[in-house]
Amino acid sequence: MRHRAKARLFVEDDLGDGLTVGLAAAQAHYLQHVMRLRSGDVVALFNGRDGEWHARIDGFGRGWCSLVVGEQTRPQGAEPDIWLLFAPIKRARLDFLVQKAVELGASTLQPVMTQHTDVKRVNVERLRANVAEAAEQCERTTLPVVGEAQPLFTVLADWPAARRILLCAEAGPAQPIHDVLIAEAASGSQADWAILTGPEGGFASSELDALGKLPFVTPVSLGPRILRAETAALSALVCWQSVLGDWHSDRV
Repeated sequence: MRHRAKARLFVEDDLGDGLTVGLAAAQAHYLQHVMRLRSGDVVALFNGRDGEWHARIDGFGRGWCSLVVGEQTRPQGAEPDIWLLFAPIKRARLDFLVQKAVELGASTLQPVMTQHTDVKRVNVERLRANVAEAAEQCERTTLPVVGEAQPLFTVLADWPAARRILLCAEAGPAQPIHDVLIAEAASGSQADWAILTGPEGGFASSELDALGKLPFVTPVSLGPRILRAETAALSALVCWQSVLGDWHSDRV
């Protein structure tokens, strides 16, 4: 009889029947003092490689917890490969953006520095912690890749030519994002995609000019209203998932 897991955690360890997993202080504290779990309780574990497994708590100690892995409950599943490139914003809103991007299925999160980016330093370890927590809560078996913050055109210098970019820009000529995605779906193309959004001040005109000359960049509009940076990024992800991603009935 399968027991229902009382918590779900991301771990780095390999997962398989009979393996032992040791948790460090933060996760051990969470299970023992926040969730009030005890030896014998069942926890779901995933590592982004081996699917999801149930594990039984074997014991707690000072700053640690030991679990024994039992049965696999979900195999490692494939998910849409959609990248999100975004200009960093202030911390609380950046945390929100990253958490919701994970829930919406982004596979790579890449902070990019632009001319109008106000944030000068990005705590990538904090972003990765937010990614793991969001993946735990939304029951993904994958963990998005989080890149180190880099200048926008440094990232684009080594850009894979086969991956197209939806450039969400407030200024300049652009097609509605829905029209671009519908046309792509109708074409039957299997192109890889990324979404690029700018900072609160928008992209500089020189950046838009340079981006417009790149053959893999398609400027798109997100409607008649000016959106905040995090709203733009999440709206574009929703649009992509609903047409080309795993929200579409033909792609589930």
